Parts: sequence; structure tokens; C-alpha cells
Amino acid sequence: MNSGNNVKILVDTHAHLHMNQFDTDRDDVLKRASTLELVINVSTSLSDIDDTIKIANLCGNTFAAIGIHPHDSKDVGNDYLDIIQKKIDIQKRGKRIIAIGEIGLDYFRNMSPIDTQKKVFAEQLMLAQENDLPVILHIRDAYEDAYDILKTVGIPEKRGIVHSFSSDENWAKKFVKLGFKLGIGGPITYPKNDLLRSVVKIVGVENIVTETDCPYLPPQQYRGKRNEPIYVSYVVDTLNVIFECDISTIVFENALQLFGLTKIGGAGLR
Repeated sequence: MNSGNNVKILVDTHAHLHMNQFDTDRDDVLKRASTLELVINVSTSLSDIDDTIKIANLCGNTFAAIGIHPHDSKDVGNDYLDIIQKKIDIQKRGKRIIAIGEIGLDYFRNMSPIDTQKKVFAEQLMLAQENDLPVILHIRDAYEDAYDILKTVGIPEKRGIVHSFSSDENWAKKFVKLGFKLGIGGPITYPKNDLLRSVVKIVGVENIVTETDCPYLPPQQYRGKRNEPIYVSYVVDTLNVIFECDISTIVFENALQLFGLTKIGGAGLR
């Protein structure tokens, strides 16, 4: 695939490769995804954690983040933290689980009661702290409450990513000041999204990571179609234009540092 530039270093810090949108051609998608340097496969509920981890164990360049999405927070039982902890403990030897996520607040759809979202978010933040893991945050129309919870409950030492960042310069600077990276995906390529391009330019490439959120949020070139990790190349192309240089190496280093990973020559990551 030619995305306009010969981008060699590609990173997708937010994929959902276990979802049913990939059931018919997952092997082909994973083969294309294997050309990326790093992919983080992210769960959203208790029911998809095992499938999320399975993908990570299948692919040498892929790791897992596990957690409860705010939409699914209403469905957890009293033992959900114990279940997640057991998954982390089982995977410790292989070191395939490298973050808690995606977790946070979503007031745009309000598919779970706000109080429940806040409770489950706070509990998972504490779980991340206990396991010394970064977090992948889902925040939509809830930046103020999410920020307040982070400040009150405490921020994991390894910080994390504000996934699919979609707010203004003010909130971008606040989260960057806390030590978080901003997750930038397909929406950066949309013609009318000048605000996001402006925000990214202001915070600087040292404070961002690239992502797809596949199968959702495809870049402009694939609007209306299914997204997949290889399409992160279009995100990188747009960022290269914004910063007037090749940002791919910097973004890769940002991700390695954030997730505590080490590049091992041609042998991959650990």
C-alpha cells in the first residue's frame, strides 16, 4: 500500500483486532499489521479480554491493554477487578499485558450511569497504580470530570494515553502537564478538523502517539469503511505535514517509553 510516503516505522497504540468486524479476514489484517513496529490491542469489557490477549499472544509486535470501557461499566459485577487482576497475573511471565484500558468517562452517549462510570474509572485507576501499568483513557464530553478524578484518585506513575483526543488546546495542555500522551488517529486527516491539527502542532510531537481505533475512525481516505492498523500510515503522513518532518521515529520512541518496552534489533520488542 502506498500512502504517499515511504513510512517504515508505524505504531498503532489503539486497535480492536478481536472485534467481529475482522472475523471474515482477520488473518489477512494481522498479516498487514505485522509490518508495523508496534500494535496495542485494547479490550472494552470482561467478555472480550481473553480474545484481546489471544491476539497479542499470536503476534510478536502486538501487546494487550485490558479494562472496562465506560459504556460497559454498568455490566460489571463485584468481582470484576479480581478477574482483571488474575488475567494480569497469568500473563506476567509473557509480559503481554502492558496497560489498563480502555477506561474513562463517556457523557456523549451515557450508555452507563455517570456515577457508575466514575466509580469503575476510579477503581481501575487504582488497579493500574497497584500493577505499575499505564492507562489508556477514553474521554468524551467528560474532560473536566475525568481530570478531577485523576487528580483525586491519583495518576499511575507510568501515566498513559488520552485516546482519540478531541478537545481544545486548554485540555490538551492540562493532560500533557499531567504527563499523558495524546492519542492521534484518523480524525487528524479529516478536512474540517483544523482544531485538532492546531492542537497537535501546539503540544508538539513529543507529546503524541499514533493510533487507529480500528475498526472505527478510519482516515479520510477510507471514510465509511472499516479501519485497520496499516491505515495509521495516513495519520503519520498528515503529522509529517503538520510538523514538516518525519515524525515516525519520535512517535515510536514515545510509545516504547510509555509502555516500558525495549527494541531488540530484528527480534522485536520486549
